[in-house]
Amino acid sequence: MRHRKLLPPAALALSSVLALTGCFAASADGSGKASGGERIRVAMMNPPRSGLSPLSDDAFKLSRWSTAETLVTLDEEGDAEPALATRWKRTDERTWTFTLREGVTFHDGTPLTARAAVRSLTEAATASPKPRILDGVDFKAEAGTGAEGDTVVVTTGEPDPLVPQRLSSPQLSVLAAKAYRGSTVDPVGAGTGAFVLKKADGTSSATLDRNEKYWGGRARAAGIDVTFVPDGAARAAALRSGDADIVEAIPVSQASLLEKDQITEVPMPRTNTLYLNTAHGVFKDAGQRAAAREAIDADALVDDIYEGRADTAEGLLGPALPWAAERAGRTRAAEPAKPSGDTVTIGTFTDRAELPEVAATLQQQLKKAGFEVKLEVREYAAIEADALAGKFDAFVLSRATVIDSGDPAAYLRSDFAGDGSFNISRLADPVVDKAVRTAEETTSGAARRAAVLDAETAILNTDAAIPMLHERVIQGDATNVVGSAKDPRERELITLDTYVK
Repeated sequence: MRHRKLLPPAALALSSVLALTGCFAASADGSGKASGGERIRVAMMNPPRSGLSPLSDDAFKLSRWSTAETLVTLDEEGDAEPALATRWKRTDERTWTFTLREGVTFHDGTPLTARAAVRSLTEAATASPKPRILDGVDFKAEAGTGAEGDTVVVTTGEPDPLVPQRLSSPQLSVLAAKAYRGSTVDPVGAGTGAFVLKKADGTSSATLDRNEKYWGGRARAAGIDVTFVPDGAARAAALRSGDADIVEAIPVSQASLLEKDQITEVPMPRTNTLYLNTAHGVFKDAGQRAAAREAIDADALVDDIYEGRADTAEGLLGPALPWAAERAGRTRAAEPAKPSGDTVTIGTFTDRAELPEVAATLQQQLKKAGFEVKLEVREYAAIEADALAGKFDAFVLSRATVIDSGDPAAYLRSDFAGDGSFNISRLADPVVDKAVRTAEETTSGAARRAAVLDAETAILNTDAAIPMLHERVIQGDATNVVGSAKDPRERELITLDTYVK
């Protein structure tokens, strides 16, 4: 197995209140401008954790800056579309062939070839740890040559209808050979995208210039100057003061301080859910689970805790997946029983600021219905093991509902299948297991989406999990910014068409 060390993050040296003027990176000549358009100043929430290695979550930064690209991308429905590969076909149950786009060069001037693409995919598949999109997947890439050009042949150990979607993950970006010299993966000057990563200054900033030879056309902006600002109030202040053009993740508490035309609320594929322990305790009884469901006023959570900047849940999958609105919902759920009066313990964690407030409100709502409730709140690292071991009657969790493939079937399996690795509800229901397995095995597209919604209905019928609300991310744009991406999956931000007037 190939071991790739991830670069350790430098110590953060940001004060709690930043002096933001002059904080943002400038162009090479210090002007903040370049010929052919303004540069875009971006304030991002999370500093790099692994030196911008594409084998880590830092890959999503490279994707949002349009510097690193993948063989395929996803449309709004989650279906695969061409990117560095122009077409693909499934040649047998375990084999897929991808035809590469011609005329693409890396930022160092070397050409995109099947050998180069295979190198990147193999580095990912043999890394330790693997990118999570390949966790548990037996995956092999080889170079081939077809009548229509260079091809990449991907083989999996088991039939996998999601191979194209997997290859859309930013963690499987294709980089030039220079990125893989030494013990780390260094993306500086090694991508294929519309912007060239010129400099990465640890956990403080990054500088990108327009790629004048980009295969997809010429970007409107001359470059991107990124500053990492973990403090939410400081990010919002940067937008108010004019020191940033685009700001990630404006906190709910700061949104009201900005002009309405400066913020956009983007539905996230993330659901705030109350998981109920179906294996033992009060909620082993389906009637008691239904009683808890009836007692919860999700609208109050949205209004009082999220200040209206969230969406009340109709199911496990939210508005970030537009097709989820076609759901049947609960069809055969149990009737609510009278609350038993026994004490139930709700667990949650402090890492997401709203969750303790949600748990406290649920405590009051359930008490009003006749339950006795106590809370147990810790840091996530200190509570996860107990939650997975079934030591709570209920657990409040903010959970991403699509993993890197853009498909929710993996989430449904991990959280609700009898052998799921994240089955906090301890659910073991043969109807659910069959529905989830069917969803996993169905070919991507409309049929798979329908199977996913059938699985959601089966889960909702058990009341093992009570979805309460779907979170939004609040993006800040200066009023003179045009064309920034508002992406629920947080893969895109600056595109060819993004610029400052």
